Formats: sequence, C-alpha cells, structure tokens
Amino acid sequence: MLAAEPLYVLVDTAVVGRLGAVPLAGLAVAGVLFGQVTTQLNFLSYGTTARAARLHGAGRRGSAVVEGVQATWLALAVGLLVLGVGQLVAGPVTGALAGSGPDGAAVADGATSWLRIALLGAPMVLVTLAGNGWMRGVQDTVRPMRYVLAGNGLSAVLCPFLVHGIGSWDGWGLEGSAVANVVAQSVSAALFLRALLAERAVARASDPVRLRPVPAVLRAQSTMGRDLLLRSLGFQACFLSATAVAARFGAASVAAHQIVLQLWVFQALVLDAVAIAAQSLVGAALGSAGRDPDGTSRARALAARVTRYGAVLGVGFGVLFAALYAVLPGVFTADPAVLDAVGVPWWFFAALQPIAGVVFALDGVLLGAGDAAFLRTTTLVAALAGFLPLIWASLGFGWGLAGIWAGLAAFMLVRLVAVGWRARSGAWAVPGAVRG
Repeated sequence: MLAAEPLYVLVDTAVVGRLGAVPLAGLAVAGVLFGQVTTQLNFLSYGTTARAARLHGAGRRGSAVVEGVQATWLALAVGLLVLGVGQLVAGPVTGALAGSGPDGAAVADGATSWLRIALLGAPMVLVTLAGNGWMRGVQDTVRPMRYVLAGNGLSAVLCPFLVHGIGSWDGWGLEGSAVANVVAQSVSAALFLRALLAERAVARASDPVRLRPVPAVLRAQSTMGRDLLLRSLGFQACFLSATAVAARFGAASVAAHQIVLQLWVFQALVLDAVAIAAQSLVGAALGSAGRDPDGTSRARALAARVTRYGAVLGVGFGVLFAALYAVLPGVFTADPAVLDAVGVPWWFFAALQPIAGVVFALDGVLLGAGDAAFLRTTTLVAALAGFLPLIWASLGFGWGLAGIWAGLAAFMLVRLVAVGWRARSGAWAVPGAVRG
C-alpha cells in the first residue's frame, strides 16, 4: 500500500521522460516540492497510527477512529492553507531550485505549471494520509490498499493519454501528468471519507465516533505532529538541497537524479511496508499492556523480528537493483546524456538498500511506540552533520552527483547508529493506551 503512494510519480517519470530531459527536469523540481505535502505533513498518517493503535489495543476502537476524524479535520484545514500559499510562491520557489544554468528558465517554467495544477490535490492528499493513519491503527490494511490503488490505477491509465495525447489530439504535455495526479488523489480521498462515515454508523453507544472537532484530541495530535514535522524538515532540507545542487550541474544531471531519487522514495516505502505493520502491532501491544502484562514483552519481540526482516529485504533489494542497472534506467528515459549520468547515483542507491531496510524498520517500531521526540532529534542531527555538509561541498568542489549521494549515505549511517542504539536500550517501550 505504501509503495502505491509514489507509484504514480514513477509512472509520471517514465511517461514524462519520453518528452525529453528538460520536461523531466521540470518534473524533478516540481515533484520534490510537491513531495513536501506528503513528507512534511506525514504526522497525519504516522502520528495517527501510533495513537489509534494504542487505543485499539486497549479495546477502544471508537476512540481510535475518532483520532482519524480529528486528523481529517486537520488535513482539510492544512491542505487548503498549502493550496493557497503554494499558488503564491510556486513561481519564485521553482525558479530558485531550477537555477540559472543553460536550461534553468525552461525547467522552471515547466515546473511551475505542473506544481500549480498538482497543488489542487493537496487537501485530498492529506485526507488520504489521515485515512491511512487511523485504518492502520485499527489494523485494517486491506481497505486502504484498495482505496489508494483505485486512485493510482486511474492515474496510471490517464497519464499517458493526458501527456502524449491520442489520435489527432497532442495532449497537455507535462501538465497532463499533474491533472492525472489530482484525479487520483480525489478518488482516494473520497473513499477514505466514506469509510469514516461508515464507522460512525456501526459504532457502539459506549464508544461512539463523533464527527465534530474535539479540541483536546486536536491538541494532542498537534504535539506529536510538531515533533514529526521537525523531523520531516530535516528530510526535506536534504532532498531540496540535493535537487537544487543537481540542477546546477545541468538538465541531464537533475533528470538522472530524479530517476534514482524517485526509485529511492518508492523503494523506501516498499521497505517501510514491514515497518508500518510493526508500527500498528507495536502500538497495539503497548496499548494492551494495562490488560495484558505480556504486552511490553511482545512489543520488544516485534522490534527484534522486524529488524531482521528489514535487513533481509534490504540485502535482497540491493542485489536486485544492482542486477537491473543495465535495463531499468532505460524504462524512464532514452536520452543518452541522462542515461550516462544515472550510473553514479545508481550504485549508491543499490549499496544503501541493506542499511535502509534496518533503518526504516526501526523507524516504524519507534513511531509505533510514539517515540517521536527521539526521532525528531536524531534526524535533525543526521541532516546537519551528515547530509547537508556533503551536499554543499559537492557544489563547491564540483563533485556532482557523487557528492550528493555520498551525503545521503552519511545521513543513513548516522540514523542507523541512532535508531539501533535506541532500540537496544528499550526506553521506547512505554505501556498504556496513551503514551505517558
């Protein structure tokens, strides 16, 4: 299910890549900006899962669903704010990221057009995040997968036609992919809203699902959201800097970076699927500890198991992507300059898979336990001490994509040490329906 979220971006990358290096570079710039909507505001999903899972484990399903209702109110309010502000700043921000290189103006124009359309889907994206959060919290993973796939499947069908046209119609080019994305996001959000209304109809009188805003719950979600938002700022400072620096080395470099970066995002969420299962199960185990004295022990055992799974999957995917180097980049572009530039980040991408498998798995465990403050601090340290120095040194010394992806490697290694130590300490395993 998580892998489905960025799947339409990979589809866009493959479809838009056929238009050439400049449109693909425009998608790279606009895509990383729009990614702020989901990455910066993922507390609507991860924070909601952590709180809902504890309540579900304590036998309070109605209260767990109320967490989803409140997250949905937040999603709508913040989504409208993002839409309004985004329309105002789209031009200047895309221009700054695209840079002043030989193709900078053309890349910025395409990125601005794509972003202005895509922002219309921002409220729907956030409603979908909130829906994923509460459903995972009550351990309902089948319906969210169907809802996301319904939207993304429609986008995947529409995108080639809207970009390249059909028959005598030439299509809308780069902007067509943004329209397809908005359609996908609207369909998925509507399905999640319908699910909330259905929960209200079947809730018990002793544990009702109220649809109005509840200030106390909104405040508690905002507190966890603050920590997760700061954590996300660390990620986004890194990825925005990486795209900006890659753009300074020309359209081919930023297009190659876009291909490998979107594969990284896609693969991160594939690996995160194990972590999300752990997030829900760990939260439920800790939430049940008031009724079941073995709840905390089960949470610790789950943490160890999911770490092993993450390591094995990471090794397997690293070998797979190394083997696909000669084939997979050509799916996204036929531009010789872009294909030539892909080689450097590709081998970093493949080599980092085992580390990513462990880090993402333990992130899921700690998020499930509600240990957001620790994750906030360590992510910011990894960004400031690992990623950003190498990113900007790459620009200053002309290291190109090698320096950018070396920064990502340093970022992941610092996080590996931090979450590994935290998991072994056991300080994250705080029992109760609400983390104390």
